[in-house]
Amino acid sequence: MFKEFKDFIMTGNVVEFAVAVIMATAIGAVVNGFVTDIIMPVVGQASGGMNFEDLHYALNGETYASLAVATEAGAPVIAYGRWINTIVNLIIVGFVMFLIVRSYNKIKPPVVEEAGPTQEELLGEIRDLLKRS
Repeated sequence: MFKEFKDFIMTGNVVEFAVAVIMATAIGAVVNGFVTDIIMPVVGQASGGMNFEDLHYALNGETYASLAVATEAGAPVIAYGRWINTIVNLIIVGFVMFLIVRSYNKIKPPVVEEAGPTQEELLGEIRDLLKRS
């Protein structure tokens, strides 16, 4: 059983998948930092100095100066500003992954499919089989 497990773990697909997960986590952290620290402050400034991270709706009907104040007060809130940041992250990660896959597809060697028999060859084989019957 241990040998089977070792063989399974050491196959290329499992190792490649593990590397992909680690790289995706690292790319996600970089993109999250990029969106949170660079993109959203620029978007907020362009929209009149709005801080998207603080956008929230308090479910108890009270008004709070910021999301941190509402959270500290224990108010139930919908933090839709964070959700906007998450959507921007998704769009950027999707675009980066698109560029990576597109670049990979351009540099990978084309798959050459072996030519199969022609229609005439197949019909000839069928004819020969029918003659033998």
